[in-house]
Amino acid sequence: MSLRDDAIAIWTAGLAAVDSATSVAQQIQVQPDHLWIADVGIQISSAGRIEIVGAGKAGAGMASGIEAALSSANFADRVAGWVNVPADCVRALKHIHLHAARPAGLNEPTQEAVQGTQEILRRVRSLSDSDVCIVLLSGGASALLCSPTPGISLSDKLSVTRALAGSGAPIHELNLVRTQLSQVKGGRLSAACRAGTLVALIISDVIGDPLEVIGSGPTTPSVSRAADALQVLRERELLDRIPPQVVAFLERQAEAAHVTEPHAELSGPRTMVNRIVASNAMAIDAAAVKAKALGYEVQSLGSANAGEAAEEGRQLINRLLTIDSKSGGRPQESAYGDQRRVCILSGGEPTVNLAATGSSLVAAHRIAAARGGRNQELVLAAVAAHRDPSGWKNVVLLSGGTDGEDGPTDAAGAIADERVVARIAASGLDPDGYLTRHDSYPFFDAVDGLFKTGPTHTNVMDLRVGLRFM
Repeated sequence: MSLRDDAIAIWTAGLAAVDSATSVAQQIQVQPDHLWIADVGIQISSAGRIEIVGAGKAGAGMASGIEAALSSANFADRVAGWVNVPADCVRALKHIHLHAARPAGLNEPTQEAVQGTQEILRRVRSLSDSDVCIVLLSGGASALLCSPTPGISLSDKLSVTRALAGSGAPIHELNLVRTQLSQVKGGRLSAACRAGTLVALIISDVIGDPLEVIGSGPTTPSVSRAADALQVLRERELLDRIPPQVVAFLERQAEAAHVTEPHAELSGPRTMVNRIVASNAMAIDAAAVKAKALGYEVQSLGSANAGEAAEEGRQLINRLLTIDSKSGGRPQESAYGDQRRVCILSGGEPTVNLAATGSSLVAAHRIAAARGGRNQELVLAAVAAHRDPSGWKNVVLLSGGTDGEDGPTDAAGAIADERVVARIAASGLDPDGYLTRHDSYPFFDAVDGLFKTGPTHTNVMDLRVGLRFM
């Protein structure tokens, strides 16, 4: 295999370890009179309905995995469910309905998501103490699982979210405010559930796997209050820029909190368990196993890489190119003989700063028309920093989103090696110009550097593979 093939094989091994169907199925064990879900034992003879609900980009795979795990059980006729997924993930399942809650590529709540969430709430509210509720959550659930609190419209909530995002508010502030305007976020989905047992199986798309952040924590009670949301909006100077009914609602809730026990309404089932079934760290571990099997010495940068994509790309290629050709131990055997072979693995989710440089209206329009994503931008920055094809001899850098989507494009990311960099040099393309415009997709499309996987039905952020042999 070529170095490029090795990089793809290592990346794919990481992806396989977080396969949504497999990750869920591994948490299910069926015995003659017991069902085990994430170490929670349920006696089948005394159990009632088994209701499966959820939302996320990995929802279709997770639902199919749980159906497969329960297919041979003698209680399969008691299984039913509803999961909100992107439209391009919908397919027919026997017991679980997959609801198209948003178009592919749109990462905002829609009226279809609200309708689907209302059905999920209806289902969990109809359960009784003998019933079991299994909640499937994955990346994208914040938008796919949406039910504004009474008196607040979807349009109101979108206005608040856009205002916060435009002000530069970090994700924890966005979640804090959105939770106070939701019937499902911040533990409110589990609070609405009347089942005796609730088990949430979760694929994490967040650094550190914090339960309250993944999908805005529908099964994890929030410690935030309406007063906290008002404080965020006040500090961001947004109180006059969002719908007045939202401010009035939060003020009423903040006042009510003075005379009632905070979060007293967030009770829920007697038995509640949240279980992370797949994460970025798991993907990196599996990629490392594959790299070692191919004869590479592995250096892992971990799963918490969240810097600016362009800077991450420059640092990663510099690290690759400055590796000493001599290692402390004996090289592992592989197709490359006794040369030192190094694999650098990196996870997490870098960011892209889309703010136009200066105040140029032309620059702003060019950026608005650009196409790309954080993974493509990361590799583009690496190429821009080292443009000589000879410097890429025996070097490859691959960066891809594990959901198969990198920004609003059909590529998971990009890959660069000596061949791609030679094509860039021959084409006369200017990497700096494309990088400034954040226009990485057409750049790599022109030089055969796009990395496409199609929808993967999972999502544990990004995985990067850098290889070099000397």
